Amino acid sequence: MIDLFSRQVVGWSMQPHMQASLVTDALRMAWFRRHPQPGLIFHSDRGSQYCSSVFQAALSSYGMRSSMSRKGNCWDNAPTESLWGSLKVGRLYGKRFATQREAMDEVIDWLTFYNHRRLHSTLGYISPMKFEENWHAGQTKKAA
Repeated sequence: MIDLFSRQVVGWSMQPHMQASLVTDALRMAWFRRHPQPGLIFHSDRGSQYCSSVFQAALSSYGMRSSMSRKGNCWDNAPTESLWGSLKVGRLYGKRFATQREAMDEVIDWLTFYNHRRLHSTLGYISPMKFEENWHAGQTKKAA
């Protein structure tokens, strides 16, 4: 799950299935990392996991509102599609993994790179973590 303000990946889960618990676990991680104010809009595609009553109830319990892409329109979810493309091309394409754990470790390593070191044109060519650091420093200056 991506925070569109800073492009930081704030929640994730990896499982050998595509059940609602996969996205609910990622949502829980994102909520605990951010503690957003009620009213946050959570955007997703129309996958069955996001449409499930379990996930929709989790969104509601965190005070979030659901927004979904138009049917069959990947352009509505461009930041997430871009993230997946970068991961696949930049780290996974052509690789073979001996175990599921090895593949998961590779993804986690890439997510760490993405958040801490990958430069984003939408952020002025700095990393998501640096962008947030700069923003917080600016808020401190405003308050002083």
